[in-house]
This record gives sequence, C-alpha cells and structure tokens, in this order.
Amino acid sequence: MADIFYSKEHEYIRVEGDTGTVGISPYAQEQLGDVVFVELPAAGKALTKGGEAAVVESVKAASEVYAPVSGEVIEANAALEANPATVNEDPLGAGWFLKMRIADKAELSGLMSEADYAEYVKSIS
Repeated sequence: MADIFYSKEHEYIRVEGDTGTVGISPYAQEQLGDVVFVELPAAGKALTKGGEAAVVESVKAASEVYAPVSGEVIEANAALEANPATVNEDPLGAGWFLKMRIADKAELSGLMSEADYAEYVKSIS
C-alpha cells in the first residue's frame, strides 16, 4: 500500500518502497485552472528537496513544481506533454508528473499526511 504525503506548496508524493510518484494536489490544479503545458525533467536528473522539479502552465499562470524530497528522476509522465489537461482531470492518478528514487526517506517526515493537508487547505481557503 502506498503512503501519500503533501507539501505546503501543494505537491504530493505517493511512496511505494524507495520510489515516489510526484504531482500537484487537486487543490493546486483548481487554483491554476486549465493546465495547458507542462515541462518535465529528464530521467537521471538529481532533485533537491524544495528545488524545482517541473513547470506547469495554465491559462492563469506558470508555476514551478518543487521536489517534496531529494532523489533522482527515474521517469517523467510523457503523456502529459501531449495532453496536459490530464493534470486537471486526474491530478492524483494519471496526472502525475514524475517518478523518483527517494534519496532519504527521513525527508518525508517534513511533509503532511492527507488529513493534515486537508486541514491546511481549509486554513488557507
């Protein structure tokens, strides 16, 4: 069973073993509006916790997607380049941005659980 964690910048990471699938939360995609373009990292790119991992552009704005933890990109979701609206349609499923090998699972402790994130979103909405 995968564990999912959220950052205050509205990224999520779904953790299975030492692999994390990263994307943006449903709240983030709602705030962005219609996603029209994504720029994804290449496999092998080293990511640092809090550093830029990808870029998402919508009809409203362009935003960076930050790495919730440090690690190495093992796969980018190439399907998003052809159909970026998938981020709006299924942000927690088919709308993922990248998969990464997590360098230090201890970094996950700085992220929020689903319940904590839901409370956080209520506090800023």
